[in-house]
Amino acid sequence: MALVGANELKRKMMITVDGQPYTVVEVFFASPTARGAATMVRTRLRHLLTGAVQEKSFRSSEKFDEPDVQLAPASFLYSDGEGFHLMDEASYEQFVFSSEQVGDDRGYLKEGATLQLLKYNGEPVALQLPQYVELKVESAEPGMRGDTAAGGATKQATLETGLQVRVPLFIKEGEVVRVNTQTGEVAGRA
Repeated sequence: MALVGANELKRKMMITVDGQPYTVVEVFFASPTARGAATMVRTRLRHLLTGAVQEKSFRSSEKFDEPDVQLAPASFLYSDGEGFHLMDEASYEQFVFSSEQVGDDRGYLKEGATLQLLKYNGEPVALQLPQYVELKVESAEPGMRGDTAAGGATKQATLETGLQVRVPLFIKEGEVVRVNTQTGEVAGRA
């Protein structure tokens, strides 16, 4: 496993600090003002397992291991009282994630959806959704004539997974829309 120097850190890089896996969110190099002082590397790190963000500073001479992390294609099968059932498409192994592990991403999961499974030391620890998912509109408020004059021409809609979003007035029940999984905004018809 290759060692990564603190002066080589970049955003979205994965490193191991104190035996724990982190993703680098931000990196800032602080040049020394005094002679003989070492350059400091200030970082914001997100813990891969818990999602907690923390700030840490390192000397530029420090080195880090790369964590044993892989992305594997997976399919969402179904959800029940036990949790969310997924299948690794490479090994056909099935996994269950609890509601707490899935969190707000549950609104983007429908049966048969393809996503990425983040594995740490061979064990699945997190889900990585595609940027856009296509979901059917189950119910939508009727768009009233004259609503577009204010410029905010959207209405509330409920999608097939129970997710509530704002959609343009011309979207009707039964239509399929593309939803951005990062922002939760509708990007138009599918």
